[in-house]
Amino acid sequence: MMYKCQSSDSEPKLRKQILTPWAYTSEVEEEVEQQKQPRAKANTKTRPEKRKRITTEKAVKTKKKNAQKLCVVPQKKEAEAEESTNPKKKRKKKKTITDVLATSEPKPGSPVDLQNLVTQYFSDKRSVIEQEELELQGSCFLSSNDLTHSLSSYLKQICPKWAKIQKQHTEKSSVVLLIICSSALRAIELIKQLTTFKGEAKAVKLFAKHIKIEEQVKLLQKGVTHIGVGTPGRIHALLEKEGLNLQALRYLVLDWNWRDQKLRRMVDIPEVKLDLMKLLEIGILKGCRENKIKIGLF
Repeated sequence: MMYKCQSSDSEPKLRKQILTPWAYTSEVEEEVEQQKQPRAKANTKTRPEKRKRITTEKAVKTKKKNAQKLCVVPQKKEAEAEESTNPKKKRKKKKTITDVLATSEPKPGSPVDLQNLVTQYFSDKRSVIEQEELELQGSCFLSSNDLTHSLSSYLKQICPKWAKIQKQHTEKSSVVLLIICSSALRAIELIKQLTTFKGEAKAVKLFAKHIKIEEQVKLLQKGVTHIGVGTPGRIHALLEKEGLNLQALRYLVLDWNWRDQKLRRMVDIPEVKLDLMKLLEIGILKGCRENKIKIGLF
């Protein structure tokens, strides 16, 4: 009996000493788990540290943004204060020809005005010697309208022997009196005003509106015409096509002082001014220097 009890007490010790392979693997697993636990603890310590860093970085960024806002707001306020103290200057509108002419008093045209216009136009197109040839003497001009005459009364003043002159004129494709204006409508008005002056003389329309140039050439070739009223562009075209010639021309009247709805004279309209200079260049200035053609400003 004593032996059995001893053996029973010593059995657990032997079990501890002699381990089965399953028991050995369990111990190894326990050791591995013990090694993992401190690492886990270390990881748990690092995570809050990262969170702290992120929160601190966010706080710094928000502080910077707030500081920038604080810097921008006073600048805006300063700019608004400057605008209130210094209001924006309104841009001055550029004055047009109509604005200038509306404020200026109408002045009758003079030979000097036409001469200045001619010299200004040909200043960069002709040499100095050629520009001297373009100068018109006082004898080339008729008396100008002083803004008191109608067309008929003005023509009676500058052509007192008109009845005799019109009877002597027998050439076709040429006129004795040529009136130049800025538009077709103005030409029609001037033809209506000629009734008390022209007598038996025949007047012809020389503008481009609703009239083909071929029709005008045929009309000039058919019979004798004494007065031509039209625009410088169409008259220049007729001279180039030889539908009209300057052989019988004695009087050239420019509708100088009349103004349209925009208060522009014929020389204030760029395209009309250009056509007028071309017309003067094609043969009228030469006729004036030879004392064949006289120029009047109506």
